[in-house]
Amino acid sequence: MFADTEFSILASGLLRENLFPRATSLQKILEFIGSQLPVWRDREDRPFAQAEDELTDQLCAHLLSASRLHGFDFLQFRRETRDKVKASRKHDLIISPNSAVIEVEGRRHTEFDILFPLECKRLPTPVGRDRDEREYVFSSKKSTGGVQRFKAGHHAPDHKVAGMIAYVQVSDIASWSSRVTEWIDGLLQERTVGWTKADHLVETLQDKRLKIGRFTSTHGRQNKLEPITLHHFWIELGGARS
Repeated sequence: MFADTEFSILASGLLRENLFPRATSLQKILEFIGSQLPVWRDREDRPFAQAEDELTDQLCAHLLSASRLHGFDFLQFRRETRDKVKASRKHDLIISPNSAVIEVEGRRHTEFDILFPLECKRLPTPVGRDRDEREYVFSSKKSTGGVQRFKAGHHAPDHKVAGMIAYVQVSDIASWSSRVTEWIDGLLQERTVGWTKADHLVETLQDKRLKIGRFTSTHGRQNKLEPITLHHFWIELGGARS
């Protein structure tokens, strides 16, 4: 699986030519993100926030600091970065190399490249005239659905793997997992073009003590693009200083 692919770190220190004898894998990076979500949420010095952009700003700052403390200093986390193919689209959060060249499946990435893009969504979706409660998955109002953007190739058309983060602000992960399943089932019943049973999320972790969950999903894409695998990170913020 791509998640187990080794990321060879070829050089560090503003891209000096000396080879840097370290390697990691996407799976280790995903585990780092997942482990840091509850740490970020529970920080006593984290200011109150509810809006998606503000929460993601905070999370980005925390991940950047934590990466320096936990051996991931060869990575940087950035906000609102333009997609390399769809320049009119911006990713909520991305991971890029930091003063390093990282090789993935024979392709070299520098700090100018996107290593791993992430889309962030609130659950529930904020109420609004142009909003759709199903926006984590799909929107009938505009192409703002989280999964929908990846399926349509509007986000990360040149990536085979990406991520989504859900800020669960009401109820719990189990309830929202059921709702997301219902939304996808509804799209299938409506015969929405491009949606199949394979688009359902598969739970890989639910920690009721830490109030976090993880899911994966793999989606066919339009315009002859290869399928994309999404790694979903969900965290309950209700009752916390969200």
